[in-house]
Amino acid sequence: METLFRAYNRRLEETQTNYIRYLYSHIDWSERLIGIKGAKGVGKTTMMLQHIRLTFPDRTKAFYTSLDNIWFSTHTLVELAEYLYTHGVTHLFLDEVHKYTGWGRAIKNLYDDYPKLHIIFTGSSLLEIDNAEGDLSRRLRMYTLHGLSFREYLEITGTAHLPIHSLQDILSSHMQQASAITSTLKPLPLFEQYLKTGYYPFFLESSTESYYDRLQKVVSTVIENDIPTVEKIEYETIQKAKRLLMILAQSAPYTPNIANLCALLSTTRNQLIHLLSLLERAALIRQLHADNKGLKALGKPDKILFNNTNLMYALGGAADAGTLRESFFSAMMSFGHTIQYAKQGDLQVDGTHLFEVGGKKKGFSQIADLPDSYVVADNIEIGFGNKIPLWLFGLVY
Repeated sequence: METLFRAYNRRLEETQTNYIRYLYSHIDWSERLIGIKGAKGVGKTTMMLQHIRLTFPDRTKAFYTSLDNIWFSTHTLVELAEYLYTHGVTHLFLDEVHKYTGWGRAIKNLYDDYPKLHIIFTGSSLLEIDNAEGDLSRRLRMYTLHGLSFREYLEITGTAHLPIHSLQDILSSHMQQASAITSTLKPLPLFEQYLKTGYYPFFLESSTESYYDRLQKVVSTVIENDIPTVEKIEYETIQKAKRLLMILAQSAPYTPNIANLCALLSTTRNQLIHLLSLLERAALIRQLHADNKGLKALGKPDKILFNNTNLMYALGGAADAGTLRESFFSAMMSFGHTIQYAKQGDLQVDGTHLFEVGGKKKGFSQIADLPDSYVVADNIEIGFGNKIPLWLFGLVY
């Protein structure tokens, strides 16, 4: 127990509160059971520790630990909770819950058996709470933390403090917004750097080379450790998942050929579809379908993109300009919106807005005369009419 307390105090002392992620103000911290899930490395742990520093003048009322700590190899979560509860702790912060066998039922039991205890936990983006052991869904307030937006990147680096711009604001008044911003800021070189190294907050601690090394390790940990904790898969399947990810990074297919991928991986169609689903749940790739409803959304994707552009660079992909642009745009639009593959144009958002994403010379020929359609153009500071700068969509959260 003493080792857990030492680790808690050490982590708390090392936590800075000079920058708080967007999600912090959206969380109702008064709830008794809160879950925060998201991709590895986006800042879930830091957010919990920041909350302790900002909220608890008496730190003995709160306690943080990670459930992958070796202490739990010979002790249970109930043992810890009993000790803390009887010693005056009111808020228990649990990290990496997916690493604890039977975490769902264990947390449900804590919630039921310790009625004055507040429980806040983080977990992998792979978690499917509705199917969690113990049925937490009726008790739990669940939040998802995305990686840094371009707006947050500018803010965390001290470059600029810009307000959030909703999608509707951008569509209706992008010229005025871009003009106001570019009068004091040159966004294009900053945006280019963000696409390479700006999505995960740990870029602040790393050079470009070490950032990619760390991101590669994150990917390996997710596939080799996180996926097996939430899904019963064999070692051979894990290796196929790694190979599949590298194939996608090197070829960046817009429209995947399922037969070819099956041949390359020596696997079946059903297993391939399952692997793609796992990689998407792990926040490594993004699958797009022309129809997001029903059985069609569970089958072959119409397009595969990476979850974010940093992953493409880190995995040594060709960094195809078109794929980079669409990956960024999809990453930003995934916050609070639904995205579909579009047969005309590139992407459809919320079932109504149609977007063609391209370079500065991209025109309207592919979406001519289609209602509610827009060109999203890279390498321009200010747009005109229905042609909007790509970087501006990085301000949506």
